[in-house]
Amino acid sequence: MNTKSRRLTGQVAIVTGASSGIGAGVAKAMAAEGAVVVVNYSSSAGKAEKILNEIKQAGGEGIIFKADVSKEKEVIDMFQTTIKEYGTVDIVVNNAGLQKDAKFHEMTLEEWNHVIDINLTGQFLCSREAIKEFLKRGIVPERSKSAGKIICMSSVHEVIPWAGHANYSASKGGVMMLMKSIAQEYAPLKIRINSIGPGAIRTPINYAAWQTPEAYNQLLKLIPAKRIGEPEDIGGAAVWLASDESEYVNGITLFVDGGMLLYPGFEDNG
Repeated sequence: MNTKSRRLTGQVAIVTGASSGIGAGVAKAMAAEGAVVVVNYSSSAGKAEKILNEIKQAGGEGIIFKADVSKEKEVIDMFQTTIKEYGTVDIVVNNAGLQKDAKFHEMTLEEWNHVIDINLTGQFLCSREAIKEFLKRGIVPERSKSAGKIICMSSVHEVIPWAGHANYSASKGGVMMLMKSIAQEYAPLKIRINSIGPGAIRTPINYAAWQTPEAYNQLLKLIPAKRIGEPEDIGGAAVWLASDESEYVNGITLFVDGGMLLYPGFEDNG
Protein backbone atom coordinates (compact mmCIF):
# COMPACT_ATOMS: atom_id res chain seq x y z
CA MET A 1 0.00 0.00 0.00
CA ASN A 2 1.11 3.53 -0.73
CA THR A 3 3.15 4.84 2.18
CA LYS A 4 2.80 8.55 1.42
CA SER A 5 -0.01 10.66 2.86
CA ARG A 6 -3.22 8.96 1.79
CA ARG A 7 -5.43 11.70 0.40
CA LEU A 8 -8.75 9.83 0.31
CA THR A 9 -8.70 8.06 3.68
CA GLY A 10 -12.17 7.39 5.07
CA GLN A 11 -13.96 8.14 1.82
CA VAL A 12 -16.16 5.86 -0.29
CA ALA A 13 -15.79 5.90 -4.07
CA ILE A 14 -17.97 4.33 -6.75
CA VAL A 15 -16.05 3.80 -10.01
CA THR A 16 -18.21 2.70 -12.92
CA GLY A 17 -16.81 0.46 -15.62
CA ALA A 18 -13.98 -0.48 -13.27
CA SER A 19 -13.35 -4.07 -14.34
CA SER A 20 -10.67 -3.09 -16.88
CA GLY A 21 -8.83 -0.25 -18.57
CA ILE A 22 -9.10 3.28 -17.25
CA GLY A 23 -11.74 2.37 -14.66
CA ALA A 24 -9.51 -0.31 -13.17
CA GLY A 25 -6.61 2.12 -13.04
CA VAL A 26 -8.73 4.72 -11.27
CA ALA A 27 -10.17 2.19 -8.80
CA LYS A 28 -6.71 0.95 -7.81
CA ALA A 29 -5.31 4.48 -7.54
CA MET A 30 -8.13 5.60 -5.25
CA ALA A 31 -7.84 2.50 -3.10
CA ALA A 32 -4.09 3.16 -2.75
CA GLU A 33 -4.98 6.60 -1.39
CA GLY A 34 -7.25 5.14 1.28
CA ALA A 35 -10.69 5.13 -0.35
CA VAL A 36 -13.07 2.22 -0.05
CA VAL A 37 -13.91 1.42 -3.69
CA VAL A 38 -17.03 -0.01 -5.27
CA VAL A 39 -15.83 -1.70 -8.45
CA ASN A 40 -18.79 -1.46 -10.82
CA TYR A 41 -19.06 -3.74 -13.83
CA SER A 42 -21.80 -4.66 -16.32
CA SER A 43 -20.85 -8.14 -17.52
CA SER A 44 -17.31 -9.24 -16.56
CA ALA A 45 -17.65 -10.44 -12.97
CA GLY A 46 -14.37 -12.33 -13.16
CA LYS A 47 -12.46 -9.25 -14.27
CA ALA A 48 -14.08 -7.16 -11.54
CA GLU A 49 -13.14 -9.76 -8.92
CA LYS A 50 -9.57 -9.70 -10.20
CA ILE A 51 -9.37 -5.92 -9.76
CA LEU A 52 -10.91 -6.14 -6.27
CA ASN A 53 -8.42 -8.87 -5.33
CA GLU A 54 -5.54 -6.65 -6.47
CA ILE A 55 -6.95 -3.83 -4.35
CA LYS A 56 -7.25 -6.08 -1.30
CA GLN A 57 -3.81 -7.62 -1.77
CA ALA A 58 -2.41 -4.08 -1.68
CA GLY A 59 -4.19 -3.42 1.62
CA GLY A 60 -7.30 -1.74 0.25
CA GLU A 61 -10.99 -2.40 0.72
CA GLY A 62 -14.06 -2.57 -1.48
CA ILE A 63 -16.78 -4.61 -3.14
CA ILE A 64 -17.86 -5.37 -6.68
CA PHE A 65 -21.31 -4.44 -7.95
CA LYS A 66 -23.01 -5.37 -11.21
CA ALA A 67 -25.04 -2.56 -12.76
CA ASP A 68 -25.75 -1.30 -16.26
CA VAL A 69 -25.38 2.45 -15.80
CA SER A 70 -28.00 3.15 -18.46
CA LYS A 71 -30.66 1.39 -16.35
CA GLU A 72 -32.19 3.64 -13.70
CA LYS A 73 -33.17 0.89 -11.26
CA GLU A 74 -29.74 -0.74 -11.41
CA VAL A 75 -28.00 2.58 -10.71
CA ILE A 76 -30.32 3.31 -7.78
CA ASP A 77 -29.70 -0.20 -6.39
CA MET A 78 -25.93 0.33 -6.64
CA PHE A 79 -26.10 3.55 -4.65
CA GLN A 80 -28.51 2.13 -2.06
CA THR A 81 -26.32 -0.95 -1.55
CA THR A 82 -23.19 1.18 -1.20
CA ILE A 83 -24.85 3.49 1.33
CA LYS A 84 -26.19 0.52 3.28
CA GLU A 85 -22.75 -1.12 3.30
CA TYR A 86 -20.56 1.91 3.99
CA GLY A 87 -22.88 4.66 5.23
CA THR A 88 -22.47 7.10 2.34
CA VAL A 89 -20.75 7.88 -0.95
CA ASP A 90 -18.09 10.61 -1.19
CA ILE A 91 -16.73 10.20 -4.73
CA VAL A 92 -18.29 9.02 -7.98
CA VAL A 93 -16.23 8.41 -11.10
CA ASN A 94 -18.46 8.17 -14.18
CA ASN A 95 -16.12 6.04 -16.24
CA ALA A 96 -18.33 3.43 -17.95
CA GLY A 97 -18.30 3.94 -21.70
CA LEU A 98 -18.09 2.23 -25.06
CA GLN A 99 -17.77 2.73 -28.80
CA LYS A 100 -19.98 1.46 -31.64
CA ASP A 101 -18.17 2.82 -34.65
CA ALA A 102 -19.71 3.24 -38.09
CA LYS A 103 -19.76 5.58 -41.04
CA PHE A 104 -22.43 8.13 -40.23
CA HIS A 105 -24.66 7.29 -43.21
CA GLU A 106 -24.54 3.63 -42.22
CA MET A 107 -24.97 4.11 -38.45
CA THR A 108 -28.05 2.42 -37.07
CA LEU A 109 -30.35 3.95 -34.50
CA GLU A 110 -29.40 1.12 -32.16
CA GLU A 111 -25.69 2.00 -32.51
CA TRP A 112 -26.47 5.65 -31.83
CA ASN A 113 -28.75 5.00 -28.86
CA HIS A 114 -26.51 2.39 -27.22
CA VAL A 115 -23.53 4.76 -27.07
CA ILE A 116 -25.60 7.73 -25.89
CA ASP A 117 -27.38 5.57 -23.29
CA ILE A 118 -24.16 4.29 -21.68
CA ASN A 119 -21.80 7.23 -22.23
CA LEU A 120 -24.17 10.12 -21.48
CA THR A 121 -27.40 8.91 -19.86
CA GLY A 122 -25.33 6.68 -17.57
CA GLN A 123 -23.41 9.72 -16.34
CA PHE A 124 -26.70 11.58 -15.79
CA LEU A 125 -28.15 8.77 -13.68
CA CYS A 126 -25.03 8.22 -11.56
CA SER A 127 -24.45 11.95 -11.04
CA ARG A 128 -28.07 12.48 -10.01
CA GLU A 129 -27.96 9.74 -7.38
CA ALA A 130 -24.60 10.99 -6.12
CA ILE A 131 -25.84 14.55 -5.74
CA LYS A 132 -28.92 13.36 -3.82
CA GLU A 133 -26.62 11.67 -1.29
CA PHE A 134 -24.21 14.62 -1.12
CA LEU A 135 -27.07 17.03 -0.40
CA LYS A 136 -28.51 14.73 2.23
CA ARG A 137 -25.19 14.27 4.06
CA GLY A 138 -23.49 17.63 3.63
CA ILE A 139 -19.84 18.28 4.45
CA VAL A 140 -17.97 16.00 6.85
CA PRO A 141 -14.85 18.11 7.50
CA GLU A 142 -12.66 15.28 8.77
CA ARG A 143 -13.08 13.50 5.43
CA SER A 144 -13.21 16.30 2.87
CA LYS A 145 -13.70 20.03 2.45
CA SER A 146 -16.35 19.25 -0.17
CA ALA A 147 -19.78 17.70 0.30
CA GLY A 148 -18.98 15.35 -2.57
CA LYS A 149 -16.94 14.93 -5.73
CA ILE A 150 -18.00 13.72 -9.16
CA ILE A 151 -15.47 12.99 -11.90
CA CYS A 152 -16.91 12.53 -15.38
CA MET A 153 -14.78 10.57 -17.82
CA SER A 154 -14.86 12.50 -21.05
CA SER A 155 -12.32 12.43 -23.89
CA VAL A 156 -10.22 14.63 -26.12
CA HIS A 157 -13.16 14.04 -28.47
CA GLU A 158 -15.29 16.48 -26.54
CA VAL A 159 -13.15 18.93 -28.53
CA ILE A 160 -11.66 17.02 -31.49
CA PRO A 161 -14.14 15.86 -34.18
CA TRP A 162 -13.77 12.17 -35.02
CA ALA A 163 -15.04 10.93 -38.37
CA GLY A 164 -16.58 7.49 -38.17
CA HIS A 165 -17.32 7.96 -34.46
CA ALA A 166 -20.14 10.53 -34.48
CA ASN A 167 -22.09 8.82 -31.70
CA TYR A 168 -19.03 8.63 -29.43
CA SER A 169 -17.96 12.23 -30.05
CA ALA A 170 -21.52 13.49 -29.55
CA SER A 171 -21.73 11.62 -26.25
CA LYS A 172 -18.49 13.18 -25.00
CA GLY A 173 -19.53 16.66 -26.09
CA GLY A 174 -22.70 16.03 -24.11
CA VAL A 175 -20.69 14.90 -21.09
CA MET A 176 -18.77 18.17 -21.21
CA MET A 177 -21.90 20.34 -21.07
CA LEU A 178 -23.61 18.07 -18.53
CA MET A 179 -20.56 18.37 -16.27
CA LYS A 180 -20.29 22.15 -16.62
CA SER A 181 -24.01 22.72 -16.10
CA ILE A 182 -24.25 20.71 -12.89
CA ALA A 183 -20.90 22.05 -11.65
CA GLN A 184 -22.36 25.55 -11.98
CA GLU A 185 -25.59 24.48 -10.29
CA TYR A 186 -24.07 22.77 -7.25
CA ALA A 187 -20.80 24.67 -6.64
CA PRO A 188 -22.56 26.94 -4.09
CA LEU A 189 -23.41 23.78 -2.14
CA LYS A 190 -19.77 22.65 -2.04
CA ILE A 191 -20.23 19.80 -4.51
CA ARG A 192 -17.35 19.65 -6.97
CA ILE A 193 -17.85 18.25 -10.46
CA ASN A 194 -15.08 17.97 -13.04
CA SER A 195 -14.09 15.84 -16.02
CA ILE A 196 -10.99 14.07 -17.20
CA GLY A 197 -10.36 14.05 -20.94
CA PRO A 198 -8.05 11.15 -21.77
CA GLY A 199 -6.17 10.99 -25.03
CA ALA A 200 -4.86 7.67 -26.35
CA ILE A 201 -4.62 5.31 -23.38
CA ARG A 202 -3.45 1.69 -23.51
CA THR A 203 -6.80 -0.03 -22.87
CA PRO A 204 -8.88 -2.78 -24.50
CA ILE A 205 -11.25 -0.23 -26.08
CA ASN A 206 -8.51 0.99 -28.45
CA TYR A 207 -6.44 -2.18 -28.72
CA ALA A 208 -6.27 -1.99 -32.52
CA ALA A 209 -4.58 1.42 -32.29
CA TRP A 210 -1.51 0.12 -30.43
CA GLN A 211 -1.35 -3.67 -30.85
CA THR A 212 1.32 -3.65 -33.60
CA PRO A 213 4.51 -1.56 -33.94
CA GLU A 214 3.11 -0.07 -37.16
CA ALA A 215 -0.16 0.98 -35.54
CA TYR A 216 1.66 2.30 -32.47
CA ASN A 217 4.05 4.43 -34.52
CA GLN A 218 1.16 5.82 -36.52
CA LEU A 219 -0.64 6.71 -33.29
CA LEU A 220 2.42 8.52 -31.95
CA LYS A 221 2.13 11.02 -34.79
CA LEU A 222 -0.89 12.38 -32.92
CA ILE A 223 0.89 12.64 -29.55
CA PRO A 224 3.62 15.24 -28.96
CA ALA A 225 4.78 13.36 -25.84
CA LYS A 226 5.58 10.39 -28.12
CA ARG A 227 4.15 7.74 -25.85
CA ILE A 228 0.75 6.24 -25.31
CA GLY A 229 -0.91 6.93 -21.99
CA GLU A 230 -1.38 4.30 -19.30
CA PRO A 231 -4.39 3.79 -17.00
CA GLU A 232 -2.16 4.92 -14.13
CA ASP A 233 -1.85 8.34 -15.77
CA ILE A 234 -5.61 8.76 -15.49
CA GLY A 235 -5.68 7.26 -12.00
CA GLY A 236 -3.30 9.92 -10.69
CA ALA A 237 -5.37 12.71 -12.21
CA ALA A 238 -8.58 11.26 -10.74
CA VAL A 239 -7.08 11.04 -7.25
CA TRP A 240 -6.04 14.68 -7.44
CA LEU A 241 -9.48 15.82 -8.59
CA ALA A 242 -11.10 13.81 -5.78
CA SER A 243 -8.75 15.16 -3.11
CA ASP A 244 -8.77 18.40 -1.16
CA GLU A 245 -5.69 19.47 -3.13
CA SER A 246 -8.11 20.47 -5.91
CA GLU A 247 -10.76 21.94 -3.60
CA TYR A 248 -10.95 25.18 -5.64
CA VAL A 249 -11.22 23.34 -8.97
CA ASN A 250 -14.74 23.05 -10.31
CA GLY A 251 -16.23 22.66 -13.79
CA ILE A 252 -13.07 21.90 -15.77
CA THR A 253 -12.00 19.16 -18.12
CA LEU A 254 -8.49 18.09 -17.17
CA PHE A 255 -7.00 16.75 -20.41
CA VAL A 256 -4.53 13.91 -19.85
CA ASP A 257 -3.45 13.38 -23.43
CA GLY A 258 0.30 13.79 -23.87
CA GLY A 259 -0.42 16.99 -25.79
CA MET A 260 -2.87 15.54 -28.32
CA LEU A 261 -4.81 18.83 -28.24
CA LEU A 262 -1.70 20.78 -29.27
CA TYR A 263 -2.40 20.30 -33.00
CA PRO A 264 0.57 17.99 -33.57
CA GLY A 265 0.10 18.27 -37.34
CA PHE A 266 1.78 21.65 -37.03
CA GLU A 267 4.96 20.33 -35.35
CA ASP A 268 6.95 20.71 -38.58
CA ASN A 269 5.05 23.66 -40.05
CA GLY A 270 5.80 26.55 -37.68
